[in-house]
Amino acid sequence: MKQVFLESHNLKNRYSGFGQFNYHFIKALAALPQDDFEIVLNAKNISELKEEFGDTFKYRKYNSLTRHKPFRIKKKYNLWHCLNQNIKIEPFFNIPYLLTVHDVHFVTEGCAELQEKLKKQFAEKLKRSSAIAYISEFAKQDTHAHFEVPNIPEYVIYNGNTITDISIPTDYKPSLLPPKPYLFSIGDFSDRKNFMSLVEMLRFLPEYNLVLSGSNSSSYAEKLTEKVKQYGFENRVFQTGKIADLEKQYYLQNCEAFVFPSLREGFGIPPIEAMRFGKPVFLSNNTSLPEIGGEHSFFWDHYDPQYMAQTLRAGMEKFHGNRAFYENWYTARAQSFNWKTTAEKYIEVYKSLL
Repeated sequence: MKQVFLESHNLKNRYSGFGQFNYHFIKALAALPQDDFEIVLNAKNISELKEEFGDTFKYRKYNSLTRHKPFRIKKKYNLWHCLNQNIKIEPFFNIPYLLTVHDVHFVTEGCAELQEKLKKQFAEKLKRSSAIAYISEFAKQDTHAHFEVPNIPEYVIYNGNTITDISIPTDYKPSLLPPKPYLFSIGDFSDRKNFMSLVEMLRFLPEYNLVLSGSNSSSYAEKLTEKVKQYGFENRVFQTGKIADLEKQYYLQNCEAFVFPSLREGFGIPPIEAMRFGKPVFLSNNTSLPEIGGEHSFFWDHYDPQYMAQTLRAGMEKFHGNRAFYENWYTARAQSFNWKTTAEKYIEVYKSLL
């Protein structure tokens, strides 16, 4: 039987962006059994995957040595699916190859030397590809703006919403709980996520606290903490660090609004998760976020803190003035991003390449 190889080793970091994409995509594939081909997962924790998915998939143990050219995987799979643009693991032979592109932010991030290295790696991936899937129209446009893309089939396949069940135990409370209404955001603490602008904005929103979740072991997190101390906001800004799904869902369900002033996003799953709870969503008006947020989200055109606060207050007033409409619209939009649909579209691409 033909085999489709999924380079899915990012499953080892389940709560990272790529880890979330891998896991929910593979979980959706598992619910769509195929008679035409087998799917092989390349992963570190095979026993954990077997426990969840059994013999739905074949498995190959991930080995970090395969990142290096002499040790590349030599089996000639019928199709190789590279699940993101940053993966260093490549097939040894020239075999049919599907590339999923989440973003090309590396063309502007980091030092010039790193940018050139990553550009070269990505250009080689493009040359190797038999087809490309992008997670948003923006990701496609940005790739074409910075690279010579070969004349091969291209697809835009949106991610699904990771949160479908929004029920939370009634007696559950997270360890960090603000004492008054709060705004919520989640993501790695980095320049790109732009959390500092939210702390600045809070100076003009005395009625709100702020909860920030995500990996906060970075120099940016240290600068943010210093800014919080500078303004005396230690009792208004709550940094939770990484959180599990239940904590995230609690904060989403109980926040006043979801705030996401990111400077660059290839897709942006967190706003979709917030929409599932019917929450008003405030986003940067850039990259993929207008495409994902849709016409009834609220957008910041720049990051002057007083302007951001005014935009939030005006948006909240509009939301509360027609709450039922907004809640229904947000919920419906979140449900339109479905991992089952994502998996079905990828399977069609697989079949076209096999």
